[in-house]
Amino acid sequence: MERIGSLARPAPVVSVLRLYGAIGVGGPFGRSLDDAGLAGLVERAFAPKRLAAVALAINSPGGSPAQSALIAARIRRKADEKKTPVIAFCEDVAASGGYWLACAADEIYADDNAILGSIGVVSAGFGLHEAIGRLGVERRVHTAGSRKTMLDPFRPEDADDVERLKRLQRGIHDNFIEHVRRSRGARLKGDEDALFTGDIWLGREAQALGLIDGIGHLAPMMKARFGEKVRFNVTRPRRSLLQRLGAPGAAELIGAVEERAMRARFGL
Repeated sequence: MERIGSLARPAPVVSVLRLYGAIGVGGPFGRSLDDAGLAGLVERAFAPKRLAAVALAINSPGGSPAQSALIAARIRRKADEKKTPVIAFCEDVAASGGYWLACAADEIYADDNAILGSIGVVSAGFGLHEAIGRLGVERRVHTAGSRKTMLDPFRPEDADDVERLKRLQRGIHDNFIEHVRRSRGARLKGDEDALFTGDIWLGREAQALGLIDGIGHLAPMMKARFGEKVRFNVTRPRRSLLQRLGAPGAAELIGAVEERAMRARFGL
């Protein structure tokens, strides 16, 4: 009778939400992750009956801090509403905004070779004022508001503009640190200040620092926890028609170039 009962008992479900790519870059038709595009997928991930957990499969070099925060908050709200554990699995990279997403989970696991961390804020650009001068080009900008041309790449860098940018970066960095502390709590180990310099670590180094809970991969860990019969409900962002036809559009190509540049920062 016990065997018959076990055969009839429905298998638990683990929803797998794939969070692959840069966050909030590439335009509306690109391949990046954003809160609006993921809203329906998050709903679907938490919708199945007999849901045992939601697993986040993360492979992201980061991107927009605002979109990172919005996505993570949406996942967290749904997890609290459904009282469902969320477990993150980091693949090649979960850095900067990618690690922000991982911290939406109750537990974080990663591959040995995964790159994690980069808890910081970066802003990069070019100064082209000397180049356009040599070309005989005159820059003409007319504004209503003296601060509208902050960090104009065609004008010499202004010290006040740099200080304003750094003030914004400090605010975002503080928000990032608060998010990590709220998520990881007492699991963080050692000198916390050293964790928030923007440095990156491999899987076991991140585990020793308390940034992740261990080394592990999604399918075997979920089977070990919920049984070999566990069913995986995979949700992923829908590819555009051009992507499905194998012919990405201009916006998608730009997004891919931007993401490639972000991954290159981590040697990927």
